Amino acid sequence: MRVLMIGSGGVGDAAARIASERDFFERWVVADYDVTRAERTVAAVAARGGGDARFVAAQVNASSVEAVTALAREHEATHVFNAVDPKFVMPIFNGAKAAGADYLDMAMSLSQRHPEQPYAVTGVKLGDEQFAVAGEWEADGRLALVGIGVEPGLSDVFARYAADHLFSEIDELGTRDGANLVVHDEHGNEIFAPSFSMWTTIEECLNPPVVWEKDRGWFTTAPFSEPEVFDFPEAIGPVECVNVEHEEVLLMPRWVDARRVTFKYGLGDEFIGILKVLSTLGLDRTEPVSVKGVQVSPRDVVAAVLPDPATIGPRMTGKTCAGLYVTGTGKDGRPRRTYLYHVVDNAETMAAYDAQCVVWQTAVNPVVALELLARGTWKGAGVLGPEAFDAVPFLDLLAAAKPEGYGSPWGIDER
Repeated sequence: MRVLMIGSGGVGDAAARIASERDFFERWVVADYDVTRAERTVAAVAARGGGDARFVAAQVNASSVEAVTALAREHEATHVFNAVDPKFVMPIFNGAKAAGADYLDMAMSLSQRHPEQPYAVTGVKLGDEQFAVAGEWEADGRLALVGIGVEPGLSDVFARYAADHLFSEIDELGTRDGANLVVHDEHGNEIFAPSFSMWTTIEECLNPPVVWEKDRGWFTTAPFSEPEVFDFPEAIGPVECVNVEHEEVLLMPRWVDARRVTFKYGLGDEFIGILKVLSTLGLDRTEPVSVKGVQVSPRDVVAAVLPDPATIGPRMTGKTCAGLYVTGTGKDGRPRRTYLYHVVDNAETMAAYDAQCVVWQTAVNPVVALELLARGTWKGAGVLGPEAFDAVPFLDLLAAAKPEGYGSPWGIDER
């Protein structure tokens, strides 16, 4: 396997560090628009193990299909791994296809609101552009594995596992994400610092959330709708969660039979308030505005003035939890409510990988998937989500102790 990973720093940097401990690939190209960032990632990987010649750095313009195609061909990439913001999904996706490589991402092509009824009817949904050409990928015998981060990704693997091994009928597949993370400044004061890309966070949280119901299909609601307090395991505790636009709702119903599919994120009152202010002021907009003769995107400015999520790890404490709450009828015919989850402690990922926990938790899952693809354990053609594959090999490899696995166990909480 020869991997071209587009995106360094953050998730890309963590993925490279995780992959450096595995032997399933022969080449891992770290590509970035700023080649010095890619070179720093490669140098950091080399420093971990006394040098690793499998990793090389390269420059790429992720917004150019032609540039992605050329780089993939130059390095004879078998797999193109997209580790940048979702606004670059389509050029990287199309570039991988043109190069004859398989493709993986952690977020799908962007949505567009319905022009007349944004909070009732879907417009262009997440992933629609990719699924529109699924037949072409299948005809080419190539695989685009979409949404294989943590959410989407691991949560979708949980959905497959629940359907195959725990439930005979599923009422709701409800992704629930929460944390007790706190970030401090150099003086010890708590500060506002999102643990993931602010650009993506604004996109997810201010777009109309999508819900799927078996007798209705996909529909939208208002942002922050259907609030509920969800009690997260391993001492994280109760967190208020609200509906947010997310890929799981667009992926799970395609492969898993359920009456309802939702995604709720534990944002907290402060975060919701800030997002509402950004929306009111128009600072969530991506369209450039003229500022003293310079064209700038308001959202890009917001993202630029906040701390880089890749740098806040040393000042962060707490745990993050990603999981899937499944309700319905168990294999024994009795009512069942089960939360399948994965908790990661920031102190542990910082000590082992110098990566903050949300970034690490996102990065580990595509690396596990790449290893399963390299082994031939997972195989397929077309545009497929994680639900299309057997969940057991993935969950076993993720949880198994090193060096056989990745040493990151997951849990089941019966409620």
